[in-house]
Amino acid sequence: MARRDHGDPAVDAVLAAVATVVGERDPRPEAVAEAVGLALGAEGCELRLDGARYAWGAGGSGFRAVICPGAELRVRPSRARLGAVAAVLAPVVDLIRLTRSVDDLRGRGHEATADLADGRWRAAAEMDTERRRIERDLHDGAQHHLVALRMAVAVAEHDPAVISTLSGRLDAAQESLVRTAAGILPPALAKGLVAALGAELAPHTDVRLEVAADLPRYPAPVETAVYFVCLEAVNNAHKHAVGAAIDVRVHTTTDGLHFSVRDDGPGFEAVGSGTGLVNLTTRLTDVGGTVRVDSALGNGTTVEGFIPASS
Repeated sequence: MARRDHGDPAVDAVLAAVATVVGERDPRPEAVAEAVGLALGAEGCELRLDGARYAWGAGGSGFRAVICPGAELRVRPSRARLGAVAAVLAPVVDLIRLTRSVDDLRGRGHEATADLADGRWRAAAEMDTERRRIERDLHDGAQHHLVALRMAVAVAEHDPAVISTLSGRLDAAQESLVRTAAGILPPALAKGLVAALGAELAPHTDVRLEVAADLPRYPAPVETAVYFVCLEAVNNAHKHAVGAAIDVRVHTTTDGLHFSVRDDGPGFEAVGSGTGLVNLTTRLTDVGGTVRVDSALGNGTTVEGFIPASS
């Protein structure tokens, strides 16, 4: 701040004191009030700016002078002409207001940048979620038809009569892929979990479906999760326990929905953490459920799932 000679020692003292405060990066109104009060030898000084009060010392209710619209100076007592002091403080008030305006704009800029970053993150997360959904549906749903088709082709090598069924199985696999890509659930699920599993598993003579007669309807996400988990478990049995009998059971209790898929195949020494098992766990976790896979050599494999009634 340039210093001018006003012919008033008090005004010059105020200028010198305030110049130090203004030289800071962010001139604080409290520091300005203190500098003015000390320069005037006052007991208290108060700067009122845009409805806010910034005081130093004993308060400045004794003498009052308007600096500019929305700003005034109060000093107690005063040994100087406050009008002249207030006049030299007008540029300081303008600087304080300008600094606040810049900080506000900077803050809004940061907020806008943060909102943009959050929006991009949410979009990326939604895209990744959708990608994983399609991946799971392809693995657990469409693959069911492909596995059945492969089994039918293998049988056709020894029984030509099976060839007549291949066209229908190809059509079913194609329809499943198209619906999965479009994000459309199997039409049978619109009629409920029982109808969907019955329609999907009926062509498989090695699968027996046992469903409680009084099974109620559940929210769509729950029925969808159970439907795909059961199909994936049946797929695994077809791939790893060829020729084994498979039992699919679904029932309800007061605590929630229970289901299981069991085969009497050769079993495993240990169950790994491949894509299939990860999908089972992810699907049921998403709806608040749990899954357990039990397998041992010579004792087949059982996949058990449970979804609490509160889910």
